[in-house]
Amino acid sequence: MEVGIRNEQERDEIHRAIWAIADELRGAVDGWDFKNYILGMMFYRYISENLTNYINDGEVETNASFNFAECSDEEVEELREEIIDEKGFYIPPSELFENIRKRSNSDSEWARSSLNEKLDSVFRNIEQSSQGSESEGNFAGLFTDFDVNSNKLGSNVYKRNEKLVKLINGIANMNLASIKDQNIDAFGDAYEYLMGMYASNAGKSGGEFFTPAAVSELLTRLGTVGKKEVNKVYDPACGSGSLLLKSLKVLGRDAVCDGFFGQEINITTYNLCRINMFLHDVGFDKFNIECDDTLVSPKHWDNQPFDLIVSNPPYSIKWEGSDNVTLISDLRFSPAGVLAPKSKADLAFVMHIISWLSPSGTGAIVCFPGIMYRGGSEKKIREYLVNENYIDCIIQLPSNLFFGTSIATCIMIMKKNKKNNKTLFIDASNEYVKDTNNNKLNQENINRIVEIFTKREDIDHISRLVSYEEIKENDFNLSVSTYVEAEDTREKIDIVKLNSEIKEIVLREEMLRKEIDKIIEEIERDNE
Repeated sequence: MEVGIRNEQERDEIHRAIWAIADELRGAVDGWDFKNYILGMMFYRYISENLTNYINDGEVETNASFNFAECSDEEVEELREEIIDEKGFYIPPSELFENIRKRSNSDSEWARSSLNEKLDSVFRNIEQSSQGSESEGNFAGLFTDFDVNSNKLGSNVYKRNEKLVKLINGIANMNLASIKDQNIDAFGDAYEYLMGMYASNAGKSGGEFFTPAAVSELLTRLGTVGKKEVNKVYDPACGSGSLLLKSLKVLGRDAVCDGFFGQEINITTYNLCRINMFLHDVGFDKFNIECDDTLVSPKHWDNQPFDLIVSNPPYSIKWEGSDNVTLISDLRFSPAGVLAPKSKADLAFVMHIISWLSPSGTGAIVCFPGIMYRGGSEKKIREYLVNENYIDCIIQLPSNLFFGTSIATCIMIMKKNKKNNKTLFIDASNEYVKDTNNNKLNQENINRIVEIFTKREDIDHISRLVSYEEIKENDFNLSVSTYVEAEDTREKIDIVKLNSEIKEIVLREEMLRKEIDKIIEEIERDNE
């Protein structure tokens, strides 16, 4: 069987297993909340197996039969410090996922009364194992949303533990194979499937945390045209980290030299993002995710500028804006001489991104369409960005691509090293396929958009290179429809030809009428 087909079958099998687990366990717990339990348990299994394999690989040369999971805690305690230095955390054998599961199934009385307390202790121990090490920030509070004592799991401890046993067995039975031998990025893929599944069911609240994989790939490919590696990838509104991690697929694991950086204001999503990094096998020393408001408390001031910034910031949210007197002198916002409106922070994110972009870097941002044409301070910020020659391309996307909104969004590509003062406008509103209730970009659509972006040519009704002067004449309006004329798909009517055809029809009708009259006269004569 071909590898590609086998991978697709394995992926489908994992997706069906996730759906079955979620279907059985949800009910008392809202689906969007329950994801924290499923993803948290997957993460617990992942780091347990990852740690076991790592230690076994190191010991196999001296002891071929060594299995960390079968050792007593005391036997291998001497490994703790070394493993924390290398992996960032430590789990003693008795607290590994597979051993907690074994005990839950072999001692049902213990599981019914104590599993929640044991898991609570295990998660606390994992987080505490990193304290004082370089990885402390990456593990602190990681299991906060996995509340084993929540009433959402059941009204009493026995019911909660029944659910936890089902959860631990469901995750254990998922055919994720061994981490070493898996043919696909099984844990990471399962994570994305679950996030997408819940986001599609959670409406607006779900879409807030999840950028569809195809849009993430498009943004990353647009941001890396002509590049084989980047110093770092950054997302100032990183959500669950799906956009950051797409560069692993597009560029390759070793092509993001200094790692992944992001900031997220929602603490639950911040925790999911860190889990996502680990599930994609990104080492603790290769990512830096912070939790706070990027616009008023940015957390990566000390880092060198970023070669690749990809982002899908929230649309038209409120921010402090002019209520905070320090923001107008903030180095990120002051160059435009005006702040984004308090009721619409979209262009504040854009200004933040261009400020932190490296001289040779590329920023690819999903934008709400209104920021392309609205007046007031938003027009002044567009004028600044165009005058500084930062806008490389605007792409009109199809409608209904995102969970929870049918708005046709745009992509803004920004650079600081453009070779001329022209801006490319692309109408990609017809590049999609229908996918149940949403539209979707398939690989062909993505390839087509990237190809048009790369060639930078005028194509009737699709793309146009526009001069600075023309954008200025249009009052710095950046809507694609201002520069790319939509194709008139209405049928063109030849009036002369149509009139001739009508005359012929009328003549034929008259002839037929005469023939019918003759026939009737003959019938009447025969009946006389």
